Amino acid sequence: MIRGKTALITGASRGIGRAIALELARQGAQRLLLIARSADALSAVAQEVCQLGAEAVALPLDLTDTVAVNVAVANAWKYHGPIHLLVNCAGVAHQAPFLRSQLPHVQSELETNLVGLYTITRQIARRMAANRQGHIVNVSSLMGKVAAPTMSTYSATKFAIVGFTQALRSELADYNVQVSALLPSLTETDMVRHFQRFRWVQPATPEQVAQALMRGLSRGQREILVGWQSHLAIWGMRLAPSWVERLVKLAAPKSRPLPVSRYRVQTIYR
Repeated sequence: MIRGKTALITGASRGIGRAIALELARQGAQRLLLIARSADALSAVAQEVCQLGAEAVALPLDLTDTVAVNVAVANAWKYHGPIHLLVNCAGVAHQAPFLRSQLPHVQSELETNLVGLYTITRQIARRMAANRQGHIVNVSSLMGKVAAPTMSTYSATKFAIVGFTQALRSELADYNVQVSALLPSLTETDMVRHFQRFRWVQPATPEQVAQALMRGLSRGQREILVGWQSHLAIWGMRLAPSWVERLVKLAAPKSRPLPVSRYRVQTIYR
């Protein structure tokens, strides 16, 4: 479905985004527009894409900069033609027990994972709708179906992406624009290298996630899961959600309890 076409991938400088870009090149994509914050890392991926026979256009860009995103999409469409596939892969994650979480980290997750995704999707979806063709893939996570302790706000953004994808799928169907969600589980990327790991979880590689995406697209799947553990977790949530929640709690990293004295409640009577 991608041979000879143009795709845009956000978060393309590393991890899952990089692996998807390279896999699309192997599958015969004609042109890949690569977006990430790091110009140097993006340039390296662009060279790899070119070696696989596809044209690569590096677009160093911060998705939270709304004006820059709007200008970049307009120029990309003008100079490189219609974008047939959009893969929203950019994302950030911060791991911490909720009571130890910090607002700046939460804000960065919301701005990139949701606002950034919304901004670029809106610009491209409008053009796809006008052309009456296109496919949008939003990279959520298994944590968008099964929330995880120590990842509460990240899970919240990924749940939101699943809902956004479902709504967008219905809205854009009349314009012949397809919308899918990719839900990888724990994946060995730089983003999670310093995380405390969940017990019993078998991590996937970025390449396995990219290959699962290709299979899912070829089968027309609306939600694309990666690995047997993900399928088991989803079925478990349907059949025995309380059991899955207990299991996830047991698997989660243990955190030290906060001293009660730090959270003394002061009652003020007026």
